[in-house]
Amino acid sequence: MQPMRLQSIDQFLIQPPQPENLAGFRRFLLEFWYFGIKEIRACLFVGLFFASILIVPKAGLFGLPRYDVLFVIALLIQGGMVWSKLETVDELKAVTLFHLVGFALEVFKVSGQIQSWAYPEFGYTKLWGVPLFSGFMYASIGSYIIQAWRLFDLRIRHHPPYWMAALIGILIYLNFFTHHYIGDYRWYLAACALGLYARSSVVFRPLDRDRSMPLLLSFVLIGFFIWLAENMGTFFGIWRYPNQLGAWSTVHLGKWSSWSLLVIMTFTIVAHLKHIKRHIHIAE
Repeated sequence: MQPMRLQSIDQFLIQPPQPENLAGFRRFLLEFWYFGIKEIRACLFVGLFFASILIVPKAGLFGLPRYDVLFVIALLIQGGMVWSKLETVDELKAVTLFHLVGFALEVFKVSGQIQSWAYPEFGYTKLWGVPLFSGFMYASIGSYIIQAWRLFDLRIRHHPPYWMAALIGILIYLNFFTHHYIGDYRWYLAACALGLYARSSVVFRPLDRDRSMPLLLSFVLIGFFIWLAENMGTFFGIWRYPNQLGAWSTVHLGKWSSWSLLVIMTFTIVAHLKHIKRHIHIAE
């Protein structure tokens, strides 16, 4: 599909035909339809990447191990997003940062001293026991937020001061490392985030009217769907937790809270790197 065609689809979703005399259940159905279509579009990177996890056989393709095939596919998807102008160069920089942040976390978690999980298969593109494609799993979260921001014309009301948001984001990320040595302060950080974002709401536009929801609720919902995707990844053996080495089992529900906190950190990075301060109301 040509770039101009893809851009025209996005433009149609951002500025759909304005309905007249639409109310009640019919309005609900139409808005829900557009909400779903925009969500699917925002999940383009996520959907294509995880579809490749389902499709690529465990033995790999064309003589390449599965991890390497997934890395090549991820690069092609990312390149296609930029070529088709579905992502700008600035947005690519943000996605790359998510990749690096996620990859650093992966290297720490699979290290011999920690061994929180493992990538058991061979791959030419593995560094320090971590396949390079793994960073794209984190990058896909950032890509989703970036795409949703544009498609839904997101605006944030009562956003906390930037330095506070940045501080809690940094502490959340550091806790993924330090809890192995000085204790897990996840719930203390969650309580701080709850107080920090208690008044914050996200305003979005599925069709022609603004709707809103608590920003914290959006973090929790995104975290839940990441947790579902993580279950899919472990089910197909892409990576495994220690308790899944003998037989697969559901990823512990506590990981949902970890992903929700990671979404807060990701959201903070997007808010800064996209220069969206003009769309945010910071409480005095």
